Amino acid sequence: MPTTTAPQRRRDRQDGTDGQDGQGLTGAAALTPQEREVLAALGCGMEDAEIAEALALPEREVAGQLECILAKLGLRDRAAAIVHAFDCGLVVPGQGPRRQAASLVTTVHGPTGPAPGARLRVSLLGPLRARLDGRPMDVGPVRQQAVLAALALSRERSVSRQELLDGVWGMESPGANVVPVYVYRLRKCLPLGECPESVIGRDRYGYRLVPGVVEVDVTYMEELVTAAGAAERAGDPAEAVRLCARALKLFRGEPLAGLPGPLAELERLRLVERRVALAQRKAQWQLRLGRIAEAATDLSALALEQPLNEPVAALLMHALHRCGRRAEALAVFERTARRLDDDLGVAPGELLRRARWSVLRGEDAGGDREQIKGRERVRGREQVRGRQQVRGREQVRGREQVPGRERVHGRGPGRAGAA
Repeated sequence: MPTTTAPQRRRDRQDGTDGQDGQGLTGAAALTPQEREVLAALGCGMEDAEIAEALALPEREVAGQLECILAKLGLRDRAAAIVHAFDCGLVVPGQGPRRQAASLVTTVHGPTGPAPGARLRVSLLGPLRARLDGRPMDVGPVRQQAVLAALALSRERSVSRQELLDGVWGMESPGANVVPVYVYRLRKCLPLGECPESVIGRDRYGYRLVPGVVEVDVTYMEELVTAAGAAERAGDPAEAVRLCARALKLFRGEPLAGLPGPLAELERLRLVERRVALAQRKAQWQLRLGRIAEAATDLSALALEQPLNEPVAALLMHALHRCGRRAEALAVFERTARRLDDDLGVAPGELLRRARWSVLRGEDAGGDREQIKGRERVRGREQVRGRQQVRGREQVRGREQVPGRERVHGRGPGRAGAA
């Protein structure tokens, strides 16, 4: 019989401890090798008679072993034991107890590693997509997709049950026990070839994607952005533009499109802002390189997507002005100001007003920042040089006046002595 109460077991499972004082896999590891084999067979949906036949045990002994397993793990019934078998990674779909006991022990104590060439690619910069070894995979309904997205967005750490509940279901949480069900279904959808492991692992802190076998497009995008920044600092804006373009091509529409839950909503907003900022950086580097027409084209499309984004509108005005399209630049200001007034009831900010004033005065305000700083440095040097020249002329004039005064004083005493 179980040694813990049902409320305590529920609290343990919500905390990810499964009644084993937070030790994660310790519950399964505390079983004997034969009990682990029985639990694995039970997780594969086998009846007592089938387990007895497969493991060459008397059926009565199988029933006794199951009772011991439930008592040791503090589980309520066979259904809970089945969930626990998958939850702790003891068994995965298609891998029954007919393999050797040593394989079972290896599975409990740690993954043996992915099959050679196994690779799962998860794309979140658009509707969620999963490809296993190049083959598109159906990962189930949207809530199940949201669970996979939450794990993919936290590749570097484990995600607890409570985090998954809060991020995927929010205030509509059906209870902690729903998480192992969704994880089990994902494991069934995403095996690693012939390897007796799934792409989803479990440790004492929660669930996580197995390191080294999963690629996520969000991570790859961030790596490209970092490389672009390094190229810019190294004085290679052309390479920075190329890397930015590669990062932007990873976006396939609205990130995490259609996925429910607070986490998906927050990440959707963050990734949209990330894309806009990246497009702005790319346009600035294009302007620095003199690729003004390309920048204007890209910014025009971005401004249509972001009609209330004043920095984008101001940058587009600069690009159009530098292309000689002054009227179009002013039209961008009028269109943006009208949308701001209609949608938000506010006037254009200082950045947009300054861009309009620059266009009206014919200034090359869209020039790259380094060029502007260069002009300011030249202007500063000219001012310093001018002050030095003025000071030099005053000093020369002063030296010319000093001998004259001495001559006047010299003549004075002479005249006085003569007198």
